[in-house]
Amino acid sequence: MSLLDTIAGSASAGTLYGIGVGPGDVRYLTLRAAGLIRSVDVVAFFAKRGIEGNARRIVAPLMDAGRHELRLEYPVTEEVPVADPSYQAQIGDFYRRAADSIAAHLAEGRSVGLLSEGDPFFYGSFMHMWRRLERDHPVEVVPGVTGMSGCWTKANVPITWGDDILTVLPGTLAEDVLHDRLTRCEAAVIMKVGRNLPKVKRAIAQAGLLARAIYVERGTMDAQRVTPLVEVELDRGPYFSMILIPGQGRRL
Repeated sequence: MSLLDTIAGSASAGTLYGIGVGPGDVRYLTLRAAGLIRSVDVVAFFAKRGIEGNARRIVAPLMDAGRHELRLEYPVTEEVPVADPSYQAQIGDFYRRAADSIAAHLAEGRSVGLLSEGDPFFYGSFMHMWRRLERDHPVEVVPGVTGMSGCWTKANVPITWGDDILTVLPGTLAEDVLHDRLTRCEAAVIMKVGRNLPKVKRAIAQAGLLARAIYVERGTMDAQRVTPLVEVELDRGPYFSMILIPGQGRRL
């Protein structure tokens, strides 16, 4: 048994593990996460149709040939608005079928590690599996470094000082709601930017925060980009993009 296995521990039969794999760089995994990825019977992950899946890409260096993998492929992602009844029906059905697939492995006594980008309990699809399975099966959640933590570290900006209050906002909010929240915050992270980038940028400018805003694409990943938001002229950002507004609180 390796030192990693001794420290991280092994997987238990019939247990679901929600494994936070961090923001994009495999080196940011916790010891527990890395140990479980190497020891669970089944490695499960969500992926967009035709794409490898970012969580699976992150852990590739830890995956030996021949591992039992369970690919859970979304029927839709950004093609249909989230508020559309069609989206909700398709995704709801997908989550039910995904939970059934995982439950079948658990019932047979196999341990399942479901990979989650960032932290499983922070805007993660894992939560929809947890909600459906935790009453009937043992579940352990392994926390991970959040995407926003990876982004502000790579941007080299402290996000909160002194008594600053951090507000996390989804870019999917209506522009007037974003503007209102931004006028009442001291530090902010705006996630789910993507196609919402122009709207988010307008709300930030209207709140008088454009000069402080930093745009980060693919933080900690190979194609990382960090730039002042005022210099960004895009109709949309990639899936892995967010905006940071650092606080200006007490500095001693």
